[in-house]
Amino acid sequence: MAFLKNIAKAVLPIAVLSGLLLFLSAREILNPYWMQIFQLACIVAVSALGLNLIYGFTGLFSLGHAAFYGVGAYTAALLTKLYVGAYGDEAVFATGAVFLGSLLAGGFAAALLACLVGLPTLRLTSDYLGIATLGFGVIMKVIFDNADSFLPQLGGARGMTGIARLTGIPWAVAALVVAILVIRNLVHSTYGRALVAIREDEVAAAAMGIDTFRYKVIGFTAGCAFAGVAGGLYAHLYTFLHPSTFDFLKSFDVLMIVVLGGLGSMSGTLVASFAWVFLLEGLRVALPPEYIEFRWVLIPMLLIVTMLVRPRGLFGGWEVPFLRGKVYR
Repeated sequence: MAFLKNIAKAVLPIAVLSGLLLFLSAREILNPYWMQIFQLACIVAVSALGLNLIYGFTGLFSLGHAAFYGVGAYTAALLTKLYVGAYGDEAVFATGAVFLGSLLAGGFAAALLACLVGLPTLRLTSDYLGIATLGFGVIMKVIFDNADSFLPQLGGARGMTGIARLTGIPWAVAALVVAILVIRNLVHSTYGRALVAIREDEVAAAAMGIDTFRYKVIGFTAGCAFAGVAGGLYAHLYTFLHPSTFDFLKSFDVLMIVVLGGLGSMSGTLVASFAWVFLLEGLRVALPPEYIEFRWVLIPMLLIVTMLVRPRGLFGGWEVPFLRGKVYR
């Protein structure tokens, strides 16, 4: 019963907000454009929570997060595209099972690839691990560019089109709620305590009997799985995928969100994700077209000032009470 009460505390405010947004959208009070940006912010938050699990809680410096985001996006889009081609749109929209299955498949594909990549690379540490994951991101970008040579449906460098628009506010919000609950309970479980111990001092953790390599693989795989699910949501929100969306530079966007919000702070990651997405879109609207690239000057300045004032991020290690509460298994 206590577990259900805590679930309700987390889900009810977000469900009310989601219902309110849907009502305002139906009444055409809110611009559909900003409704779409809200959904994008939820998707980015899911991906950022995954990277926070990898970097913030486990201490693994990864620069290839966008590659797993792309793997999930292409996997989920391919599955729904094949299903739509075989059975028609009506069968897809009649049930969310296909879409849910494609999201899970995207997360599984990203997790499987992360496990395969992590087995050799997670023996590296610090900057060396960052360089290895960065190289993996470049490799995946090349594969996405030439994917049409072995699977024409992926489109290659021309981009993947014909994806059904299935992502909506309920799906985006539900994915964010599930991500929050899963990561919250994982972090405060025995697995999570082991991950934090590795982050603080890997040698001391190994001396205490923790299989550091095994737990690093678990943390890395779980974090990338969330990136894969977020990629599937993104693919079905914008209905078009291009390899440039998943180049290694995109990994820095998520990394900035995690660092800006505070390493090891889920609350900070959530706030920074929404602030980052709406800041980028706000500058796109506010700045004249000829000065649009000026935002890439304003944003680094903002980050520099933030890091000088708050070196540990806006939230540091602080969490809202629900996210630091008792864990129910």
